[in-house]
Amino acid sequence: MTTITLVQGDITRQSVDAIVNAANSSLLGGGGVDGAVHRRGGPEILADCRRLRASHYGKGLPTGRAVATTAGELDARWVIHTVGPVYSATEDRSELLASCFRESLRVADEVGARTVAFPAVSAGIYGWPMDDAARIAVETVRATPTDVQEVRFVLFDEQAYEAFARQTG
Repeated sequence: MTTITLVQGDITRQSVDAIVNAANSSLLGGGGVDGAVHRRGGPEILADCRRLRASHYGKGLPTGRAVATTAGELDARWVIHTVGPVYSATEDRSELLASCFRESLRVADEVGARTVAFPAVSAGIYGWPMDDAARIAVETVRATPTDVQEVRFVLFDEQAYEAFARQTG
C-alpha cells in the first residue's frame, strides 16, 4: 500500500529515492521545477539528459512519458523526468497528465525507488488548474499498482498544498 504525504516546500530539498522533475521535452532544463532541479542537482543531471537525447530520445521525451537519470547533488538517487501536457480548455488532455504519474511510478519501480517526491506536474507554467491537477495526480497514484511505499507531493505554495489536501482528505 502506497502512503501519500503532502509537504509544502522545495522539491529539490527532499530526501527521497527519486525526485520527479516536471521537465520539458528537450530534457535540457528550463524554468520552474525543471530549472530548480537542474540548478541544484548540478551538471551530472544535464550530462545524463544529453546522453539520453543522443541515444533514445533524439526528438525529445514525449508528453506523458518518463525516464530516469542520476540525481547529481540532490539528496536522492534518481531524478525521474516526466513531460506534462500544456493545459487546453478545448481539448481534454487529462489522460496525458495521468500518464505522467503512471509512467513515473513505472520508472520508479524499474530503478527500485521506494520513496518518490512529485511536484504538481503541469500546474505551473503549463497552466493546468491546480484543483484538477491535484485530483488527477492523487487519483492516478492511488489507482496505479506500484512497489513505491511513499509518494510525497511537494507543493511550492499554500494554494497548491490546499488543493492536494482537499484530494487526500
